[in-house]
Amino acid sequence: MGKRCILCFLILILSALTIHSEPIERPDTSHICHVELEEVIVRSFKYGSNISKLPLAGSKMDRLSIENQNMVSTKDIGSRVPNLFIPDYGSKLTSPVYIRGIGAKINSPSVGLYVDGIPYFEKSTFDFNWNEIESIEVLRGPQGTLYGRNTMGGLINIQTKSPLRYKETLLSATAGNYENRTGSLAHYGSIGNTFGYAVSGNYTHSGGYFTNRFTGEKADDLNVGSGRIRFDWRIKPNLTLQWVGSFDGLDQGGYPYAEFDPETQRTEEVNYNDYSLYRRNILSSGVSLIYMADKFSLNVQTAFLHLNDKQGIDQDFTADAVYYAKQIQKQTAVSEEITVKSAGDGSYKWLFGAFAFHQGIDNEIILEYKKQNYLTDKLYDIPTNGISFYHQSVLDNLLIDRLSLTLGIRYDYEKASNKYVSYKDSINEGILESWQTDAFDTKMSFNRLTPKMALQYSLSSGQMFYASVAQGYKTGGFNTSFDKEADRTFEPEYSWNYEVGSKGQFFGNRLQAEVCLFYIDWKNQQISQNLPSGKGSMLKNAGRSESRGAEISLSAQPASGWTLQAGWGYTRAVFKEYQRSEKLDYAGKFIPLTPRQTFAFGCDYTIPVSKRLLDRVVLDMNYTGVDRLYWNEDNAVFQPFYGQLNGNLMITKGVTTISFWAKNIMNEAYSAFYFESMGKRFVQKGKPFTVGATVTVKMIATQ
Repeated sequence: MGKRCILCFLILILSALTIHSEPIERPDTSHICHVELEEVIVRSFKYGSNISKLPLAGSKMDRLSIENQNMVSTKDIGSRVPNLFIPDYGSKLTSPVYIRGIGAKINSPSVGLYVDGIPYFEKSTFDFNWNEIESIEVLRGPQGTLYGRNTMGGLINIQTKSPLRYKETLLSATAGNYENRTGSLAHYGSIGNTFGYAVSGNYTHSGGYFTNRFTGEKADDLNVGSGRIRFDWRIKPNLTLQWVGSFDGLDQGGYPYAEFDPETQRTEEVNYNDYSLYRRNILSSGVSLIYMADKFSLNVQTAFLHLNDKQGIDQDFTADAVYYAKQIQKQTAVSEEITVKSAGDGSYKWLFGAFAFHQGIDNEIILEYKKQNYLTDKLYDIPTNGISFYHQSVLDNLLIDRLSLTLGIRYDYEKASNKYVSYKDSINEGILESWQTDAFDTKMSFNRLTPKMALQYSLSSGQMFYASVAQGYKTGGFNTSFDKEADRTFEPEYSWNYEVGSKGQFFGNRLQAEVCLFYIDWKNQQISQNLPSGKGSMLKNAGRSESRGAEISLSAQPASGWTLQAGWGYTRAVFKEYQRSEKLDYAGKFIPLTPRQTFAFGCDYTIPVSKRLLDRVVLDMNYTGVDRLYWNEDNAVFQPFYGQLNGNLMITKGVTTISFWAKNIMNEAYSAFYFESMGKRFVQKGKPFTVGATVTVKMIATQ
């Protein structure tokens, strides 16, 4: 199947190279209605330019791509970006994100997420329903110089729509099979030409895809409501204030896990006795003040994020009443960041920044042993404080014209503690007995200096070549599940990342191409392992690992009304030194949850129609493929290649657009997640063929 990906990709390259070289405009593949009060360009303050001009591997999806491909959540971008993989865990409790083999199944993420400049520190907040998204950037490779913690593998940067750019009211409703229902409302308005406001809300219901045989009901039903408020105020021509607030409330039945036999590839029905659930509330808020002077620009960003969630899970996943686990979690993160950078187009550009944060985690885990008639109650109080300082310099026209050098460095310091206490409760002859079984107060601190260097050479035609080296770093921490004292903590991991690449436009900008090669050498990789008791998982450090591979991205406009996009990624990530135990040596094994290849191909076609009948008809078809990946470090069980075909037909007349969409059209069967527990093997099947329709009404306000 891997050869199939390569063959399809070579065919695409050959077809792109035969494109006629006369330039044409990019087709308008969606009904675009917005009023620009003033020119507003969506850019990262730190990068300050389009990522296609920077010496790094990155992918960007604009609003049209998001709408055309019917992407509605973070997991929808998985496999659409080269070497990006996001497995579909049993609930939104955690969303592991892997880039080039670097990721984390539990604890803190290795790929960062920012939404309108607000850092999302924990994977429990990653999987949320998108609402009014302007653009998404995925940066591959360590972004520690500018973004610090949890960006060892890369960064996902999401921007919502600015009310200074849009002035409209949108109503949308969706209906599909499996009782999929969505309703949303958004309004963008302004007071004069300097103050814009936006209010949006969204509600989603899903009846679930998998039936629990024991109860006869769906195991993965879903209800989620969200809202967002945004104010953009241009106080003065050179002073802008932005405030964003959002809320996300979730009630989900989770964990449609079923027993699995790797030898026969047979998956049994979901069949467990206790209803499992995940409930979550997320509140976030961010204030950004941007001042632009003649010689410098200043950004002051204050962010707040609060998570309150509850998990209930039939820990044995069988029809017997054996174990039931509950987790109650509260997290609060507050951060402050100040960034100042040079202005203008001089040959020397500089940036300085400081970042400080506090993160508090209160976590309670209750495991009920139903047959033994007792339970254990574990309580964790884990506050973390950190501060960092960073700098980046860019020297253009270094020694020769169009040669640039980027130098960056960051210093991070973190201090964390874990106040832990555990109890055992039992009922004997109707009397509740409770006693403390363990307690400790552990402190850890980490500090690290991480450098970065990149060389970039640009041709007058617009093509550029680059080479970079950067160090990645992720702090150690505390395990919330462990069987022995030595497993309470885990150490930091480090990596050196080497990358060469090229980007450019060809045939009158009708073809945009990006290619890169990378090599990652890292030590003390943090690996998720099952507890020896089988009651949970923990992080341990492997000795040394490496990852190497290649990535290619193409975007082409071969003819009027057509847009083609393709991406291919290859990763070979293996353990070089990993002595799991005296008898188990995993050196040479592949790193789990890392597809050997990812492949994506998409096509948008604006179908010619009579303007008297319809304004616009757009057809989008896209195919994503994921090559073989291993679930565990022993490489005993793997998921073979699978692909999904998705489609979306949008018909616009006046203010109304009707979309007929379908996902996994070929009803491809695959395992979305696999794990082992108490001597048994379980999988969660991938979502089946789904189909539905969305009606959107867009009303443009007048000045």
